[in-house]
Amino acid sequence: MRVPEHIGIIPDGNRRWALENNLSKDKGYVYGVNPGLEVFKLCQKENVKEVTFYGFTVDNTKRPSDQKLAFTKACIDSVMLLTKEDCEILVVGNTESSAFPKELIPFTTRRKFGNGGIKVNFLIHYGWEWDLNLLKGNDTSKKRILPYLHSKDISRIDLIIRWGGRRRLSGFLPVQSVYSDFYIIDSYWPAFKPQDFYDALNWYDKQDVTLGG
Repeated sequence: MRVPEHIGIIPDGNRRWALENNLSKDKGYVYGVNPGLEVFKLCQKENVKEVTFYGFTVDNTKRPSDQKLAFTKACIDSVMLLTKEDCEILVVGNTESSAFPKELIPFTTRRKFGNGGIKVNFLIHYGWEWDLNLLKGNDTSKKRILPYLHSKDISRIDLIIRWGGRRRLSGFLPVQSVYSDFYIIDSYWPAFKPQDFYDALNWYDKQDVTLGG
């Protein structure tokens, strides 16, 4: 089976899962931490070289404060959990914002843990406009894009897997996603099962990847 070198993960559906399980929306995020570890281990097992997890976006901070606190803590816990594994962690997000968790600032430069190996990226308080460094205003001559890409240390993505049934990128790494294959899983992220991952890999294996050639 042809395995993608870099997989992007959009772990959606935490709040909807919580409501279906008679929980408040903020309680859904804690149940999304262990699935992230499971996906990491599967990527490791299948010799995927890089995986990027969508943590939370600038727009997500518009949500109620209890939800913001919950998804921020889940992101911190997810990063810390992987410091116990063999990997190389990078967190990408707007550190100048008060919404960026201070606990993760040391990870904004890639750090090696254990024996290193698979690269793991987390997008935390991430926004595509921030990533492209687009300046405000109507003067297009002042727009700075690729030479100033904040996510320049993240490689092109081969396969994006999104849980929760939505058919959109939601601003996920627009440059690295330019030729990504996009696989949708209708079940919610906290209900993750390994078969989800392998269904995505099997689907990817059947795609005609030409990169425009």
